[in-house]
Amino acid sequence: MRISFDLDETLFVNPEKVPIEPELKFPFNKIYKDKLRKGSVELLQEINKSDCELWIYTTSNRSQGYIRRLFRRYGIRIDSIVNAERHEREVSRGRLNFPSKYPSVYRIDLHVDDEKSVYENGIAYGFRVYHITNDDLEWADNIRREMQRIIKVK
Repeated sequence: MRISFDLDETLFVNPEKVPIEPELKFPFNKIYKDKLRKGSVELLQEINKSDCELWIYTTSNRSQGYIRRLFRRYGIRIDSIVNAERHEREVSRGRLNFPSKYPSVYRIDLHVDDEKSVYENGIAYGFRVYHITNDDLEWADNIRREMQRIIKVK
């Protein structure tokens, strides 16, 4: 199984709105200023230990190197990254009115995102999206259950 996560407002959150993981120790907290949603580290490490591939699929322009290094500091291995540049080059190719994310192109079985439009595109284009919200305190358990459901179906 392959699962992907969006970054902004999904894994990287505003600490004034959403509980966060403890920040990295100095000097890494100065290099990596993004704050991870509480529960992310445990869930992503579990995914690393399972037979699942862990991907990041973001419209962000952060470099793949930056993303890999940040998660490595938390003991998390990212199998692949689709950022804005890669999505444009491999998926949308300048087409107008094309979804901002299209996980099925990469054979991603479940994508986790905060954007309602991505969830709606999942319905319209036939890919699975778990729509996360700021008040979803059970998000990690809900994703675990959804992963198990998808594994049973496959």
